[in-house]
Amino acid sequence: MDAIELTDISIDYGARRVIAHLSLRLERGSVMVITGQNGSGKSSLLRVFAGLQRPSSGHVHYIANGQNSLPADARQDIGWMAPDLMLYRELSACENLRFYADVRGLTLRDSALMALLDRVGLHGRGDDIVATYSSGMTHRLRYAYALLHRPSVLLLDEPSVMLDERGHTLLAEVVDAQRAAGITIIATNDPREQRFADTLVHLEGAA
Repeated sequence: MDAIELTDISIDYGARRVIAHLSLRLERGSVMVITGQNGSGKSSLLRVFAGLQRPSSGHVHYIANGQNSLPADARQDIGWMAPDLMLYRELSACENLRFYADVRGLTLRDSALMALLDRVGLHGRGDDIVATYSSGMTHRLRYAYALLHRPSVLLLDEPSVMLDERGHTLLAEVVDAQRAAGITIIATNDPREQRFADTLVHLEGAA
């Protein structure tokens, strides 16, 4: 992905406007961090980037090789991670990732699967049932899900919630690696994550 453009984005919930007339452009290799109090619209804006929610007005365009597309048409290029991302607790980590690879039409070799689990700090735990995982381990598995298809756009909602200090190191490594792959957008309440930002957007909330 070469760039993402937001043009005059507004998000309303009834009479309540949480985001008003936001326009910006993100270039390949950049990181955008969205901050703001709870209810200010951080997650809503991230869902607009993902094509999971339509803005009340305005447009989002993904730009690659001189061609524009809507988020819904670029989903194969988007990696998504959020605290409420559903994982199948009765399955193992490997079974979860193989299932999602099948859904995406991907062939996931054993070596690639093991490398992905190692990358997110779950070495040796791939065959464990997710129901036995701690909250931090489960969140690490969400990282593996988001990175599974090597996305050019990575969307992270509260990426360090439930993680220990080693988890913060994982986040930094993921963000750094993603600069070479494309664009990263982070919605967060953690002030430590503002250091990643090339573009910092602070949402004030309801108007």
